[in-house]
Amino acid sequence: MPIDYLVTHSGGFHADELLSTVILQRLYPQAQIMRSRSPQWITPAADRIIYDVGGAYDANLGIFDHHQRGAPLRPDGRPYSSFGLVWKHFGQEYLQLSGIPGQHLETTHIAFDTDFVLPIDLTDNGVLSPSGPLADLTLPSLLETLKPVFDDKSPDAESRAFTGALAIARAFVEAAMARYAAKLRAEGLVLQAIEAAGDSPILELPFGMPFRPAIVKAGADHLLFVVHPRENDWCVTTIRRADEGFETRADLPASWAGLTNSDLERVTGIAGASFCHNKLFVAAARTREAALSMAELAVKRHLENSEEVRIA
Repeated sequence: MPIDYLVTHSGGFHADELLSTVILQRLYPQAQIMRSRSPQWITPAADRIIYDVGGAYDANLGIFDHHQRGAPLRPDGRPYSSFGLVWKHFGQEYLQLSGIPGQHLETTHIAFDTDFVLPIDLTDNGVLSPSGPLADLTLPSLLETLKPVFDDKSPDAESRAFTGALAIARAFVEAAMARYAAKLRAEGLVLQAIEAAGDSPILELPFGMPFRPAIVKAGADHLLFVVHPRENDWCVTTIRRADEGFETRADLPASWAGLTNSDLERVTGIAGASFCHNKLFVAAARTREAALSMAELAVKRHLENSEEVRIA
């Protein structure tokens, strides 16, 4: 029997049922969204999927709530929200429709769960409480700002707000999916470039793309800098040591910091050197030859500095 209804609760909405709706609506585009707490709607039936309401979790019956006693927990003991439960059961099918290749479905499913779904689960359950200046700028907080104001008594205020928030939630999920797909495409290109680079500490790419995951996957610990073209110039980029933080395998030379054009050309001795960030993690040049020369000089200076530290 086809799924005709996607049932979630009425009233104020949160990120978890909005994002669950994004996933389910992609799989069942013909289904009507029904926001209700009426027993006739939140009782399992073959024509519906119920989520974030109903007081039960039973995938076989198509109900995915997490508010009841004995609510479902992840294997590590952390709680699910409805979004986590929906992603657990429907995520791979969503990824297939999003164009993720079959051999990457499992890894992408896990990665999206870790990076995107889990923080929503933890926030919705009160386990994670963002604080500080950015607390009100998290995705759950921003989606909740789209609720009607307290004195908007329009009969359709809640439904209009939900529909508007749903479109924004969908944009974030689809953008995340596009990024994951792009990272997979980039991985293949970067691995080819690593093979072509051989033992060189400089990796040249055909254009800008995510490169660190593929470098780590390849075990290319010898690489120190990446060179690639941009719209109107060429870029020399450092490689971060870890996913978190800004420590790099090798910085650009300290004497380049904050310099541009003729000042940078004079210090480097390289015609076409045009910019170096004050924090020494990226530089630019007007030509490929200049960018490669800057990268080669940066490698030389890094090795000299490393040797001085070793001797000292």
